[in-house]
Amino acid sequence: MDLAFKSFFRRVKAGETPGYPRFKGKGRYDSITYKQSGFKLDGDRLHLSKIGDVRVVLHRPVEGTIKTLTIRRSSTGKWYACFSVEYDPPPLPQKESVVGIDVGLESFATFSNGEKIENPRFFRTDEKDLARAQRKLSKAEKGTPERKKARKIVAHVHERIANRRLNFAHQTSRQLVNRFGTIVFEDLNITNMQKNHHLAKSIADVAWNMFITITESKAEDAGSRVILVNPRNTSQICSRCGMIVAKTLSDRVHSCPHCGLVMDRDQNAAINIMRLGLQSQG
Repeated sequence: MDLAFKSFFRRVKAGETPGYPRFKGKGRYDSITYKQSGFKLDGDRLHLSKIGDVRVVLHRPVEGTIKTLTIRRSSTGKWYACFSVEYDPPPLPQKESVVGIDVGLESFATFSNGEKIENPRFFRTDEKDLARAQRKLSKAEKGTPERKKARKIVAHVHERIANRRLNFAHQTSRQLVNRFGTIVFEDLNITNMQKNHHLAKSIADVAWNMFITITESKAEDAGSRVILVNPRNTSQICSRCGMIVAKTLSDRVHSCPHCGLVMDRDQNAAINIMRLGLQSQG
């Protein structure tokens, strides 16, 4: 504390405008990182410097050389040991199959071959449970055990939604990289898209960025590759003749007056996305 105030007054005298030193409660930090030393994993025991031996449950064997360890506490009070490791993945055979994927809200994803993945809508499914828990939290008096319990219930609902969404992204991305050698997505600007307040909650629920990021990481290990293309006019261009066919968000069918092509709007966009991805690779 003495060091914090000395630094504060030193910066004030220097003409700066520093923030006033603040009290940092015991719940302020939820993680601690050991950088390459101070820990040792031995079977189901994890030795931590300054803490001691802690029993752990490994959900899968650790492969490669462990570099860092982060001990993290979740909002519901669960503790996780997260290892970052360095390893060389074995080379895998290259797959020739290519797919363009148009992500959306009506369907979570539409493939260029016509397949669709339904939107699971995890937040919308649990929205009523969350609202009920938040009402109880707002009614509980501050500083009471009841409010602490109500806050944990709200955190549990949020954690359940996040875990389901993450599990869905992992399973779906694994299926993709196992099937296709080249996967093409749109390079979406999610921040700008969420400025539409009518769609912001639904866009946040599908978590496209997380899904694409996880697919990219799995593709490196599976011998596949992910390509991101400019999303401009992918849903407006006819995938057969290349002419612009203007549509609104409510138009779900692509009907080209120039060449007569009639097909699902999202599949038409997915074909355009695949074509742009292949063109970018020559």
